Amino acid sequence: MKFNLTYKLIYLFLIGSFYSCSITKHIPEEERLYTGATLTIESDSVIDNKPALKAELESVLRPEPNSKFLGMYLGLYYHYKNQKEHPGFINRWLYKQFGEAPVYQSDVETYDVEDLLLNRLENRGFFYSRASSAFQEEEKKASVDYTVKVTKPYRMESYQLDTLPNPIKKDIQDLVKESPFKEGMRFDLSSMKLERKRIDQALKKKGYYNFNNNFLIFEADTNRYDNKKFDLFLKLKNEVPEKSLIPYRLSKINIYPNYEVSDSVQTATTRYNEKNYIQKETFFKPKYLDPFIVLNEGQLYNPEDSRNTARRLSTIGAYKYVNIQYKELDTIATDSMGSLEANIYLSPLNKRALRAELQVVTKSNNFAGPAFALILSNRNLFGGGETFNISPKIGYETQIGGEKNSGNSSLELGLENELIFPRVLFPIKIDNNFFKYSIPKTKISLSIDYLDRTDLYTLLSGTALFGYLWDANRFVTHEINPISVNYTQLYDTTPEFEEILDNDPFLRRSFEQEFIAGLTYSFSYNEMVDIQKTHQFYVNFTFDIAGNSISLFGKDQGEGNPKTFLGLAYAQYAKADLDLHYHFNFKKEQVIAARLFGGYGLAYGNSDVVPFVKQYYSGGPYSVRAFNIRSLGPGTYNPDTDGTNSDYFDKTGNIRLEANLEYRFPIVSFLKGAVFADAGNIWNSKENPTYNGKDKFSSDFLSELGMGAGVGLRVDIQSFVIRFDLAAPFHNPALPKGERFHFDVSKPILNFAIGYPF
Repeated sequence: MKFNLTYKLIYLFLIGSFYSCSITKHIPEEERLYTGATLTIESDSVIDNKPALKAELESVLRPEPNSKFLGMYLGLYYHYKNQKEHPGFINRWLYKQFGEAPVYQSDVETYDVEDLLLNRLENRGFFYSRASSAFQEEEKKASVDYTVKVTKPYRMESYQLDTLPNPIKKDIQDLVKESPFKEGMRFDLSSMKLERKRIDQALKKKGYYNFNNNFLIFEADTNRYDNKKFDLFLKLKNEVPEKSLIPYRLSKINIYPNYEVSDSVQTATTRYNEKNYIQKETFFKPKYLDPFIVLNEGQLYNPEDSRNTARRLSTIGAYKYVNIQYKELDTIATDSMGSLEANIYLSPLNKRALRAELQVVTKSNNFAGPAFALILSNRNLFGGGETFNISPKIGYETQIGGEKNSGNSSLELGLENELIFPRVLFPIKIDNNFFKYSIPKTKISLSIDYLDRTDLYTLLSGTALFGYLWDANRFVTHEINPISVNYTQLYDTTPEFEEILDNDPFLRRSFEQEFIAGLTYSFSYNEMVDIQKTHQFYVNFTFDIAGNSISLFGKDQGEGNPKTFLGLAYAQYAKADLDLHYHFNFKKEQVIAARLFGGYGLAYGNSDVVPFVKQYYSGGPYSVRAFNIRSLGPGTYNPDTDGTNSDYFDKTGNIRLEANLEYRFPIVSFLKGAVFADAGNIWNSKENPTYNGKDKFSSDFLSELGMGAGVGLRVDIQSFVIRFDLAAPFHNPALPKGERFHFDVSKPILNFAIGYPF
């Protein structure tokens, strides 16, 4: 029976549920299990936004009762199981993951809760309210009913500024006029705290370097009224330091581009753009460093400018520490103005660095092997923050299982050169103020790769890129490569592979497009940078278009033949990808992660098929993990029964859809676990005769998704992750309809990878 294992799992779950509900026998004789509290609000007047008030009051109800899942106290059950003399490894592990200590009636201090309720009501203007409580007791359980009788709240009649000295009086007066406080507003302590912070932040931007929001105090006067109204006064506390009440200007800005704490060598000062660049020799040219500094002599102190300067400097890639310090200069405040000296200390990274990477590659038909890469970096190459990276790589793959097919091993050699300028290289000068958050980087790269697929072919490819990368804000990143050139040459093909190409004209034409020239653009929105955030979203959109510009210079090669440029057949296509991630983070490092991916490539003009190196594939450690890499699809195609090229395992298409869902949890220390399910496939928008029409995308695509589930083990050491995922398919589109749903646990796929899948 296909779902026999599923039935067993459901049966085991029901048995566990029965035992988890039997927790009352463990409750001590003199105790009752606390099951929670209810809150009732009684009022003799209408309460504005009553749901929000109730939510805040409910937040102080203590303690929290034991959590329930589908009506069951699973955490409490595992706690009691762990109290046994020999609980066993499984129970100890379950207790560590989900266990909760019991919360009894004796743990509830109702009088303290009542005081908290009254305190919250008073903070919201409901003075002279009353609170009461009563236990609702059963044989082994107890709950509490709280009742608050809320009075009519106090409301503001006027908001005004008390007597203050100049010049701060004028600045605060302007800010009070912009206050969100309005006549008739209910007394609200939290709103007053926010108002103090708002005024403090605004004063800081006006130069008040020594001001603090704690210097401000509110006073409410009810003497003029007898109907619960009050006048609100904003004033300064007594004995506020005089220097806190005047703004400061930056009279001097010193930058140390090559700062070392222990350095006592005589330094030279270069004056550039009204800033002092102090360095013993020209480590970083002032004209290139200056655009990153948004501080200017004579301006009022502004902490936002200081933060922006520190952030922009840290993005250069040449510095490990950026430290901005302010020093008060001795001035007589006769003109109600203070002076500051800004010192920017920049500690550089090592000029040269060497990093080695050991990778493990897994591909279709159990293809696996190591890859070794070196990355040699030379920082601040020309004295303007430039970084040059050279990365040689060597990789070997072999088939470690399955049948002996052609191409069962491969050797890959690669060399990449990358030069990054921390500024815009463009024929027309662009004002740096246009990019307020960060200055774009210009990237130039040139790489060459050699791939030798045993008994099949040799592929030589070269890539050249010129583009820009910049952060629009903390979450948004843009990358555009207006020049993207790729050249591939297939040679040393074996008769066996030529036969494969003869049987698959689409595959042959995808290899014949030797020249790819176009533009790529990528947009990313990433909330994953907020690691403490409960709900995190990630969006990436990539657009790739090629062949339009060089088509103007294409040379006609006759009817039925593609045009050429410089004697090479060129590709013409457009391709768009959308990748969506969502993470729900909850207690104890537990995460529910979801991902959706959709991609479409359209060949046109000089091409009737997207180039092979630009096509999609499905299956593998970063895709549908129950299928080997590049082995899923296209569509319902089955290489064992539908084709003659079953020994060529790279299955590709121009349409790709995938969805992933994963639950991640800690096990012990740096070991993490996961349970996951994946679905996806690839298709062709135009039918490939080689696949007998089974590769074409249709409205029935949902029934053609490959689906699988599995478990994972991750070694996570300070964000360096080694991942093992074991998965088995439960829906195989290559099988006939009616036979596709089958959880084939007898043939699991083990994936090994670096990093999380999404």
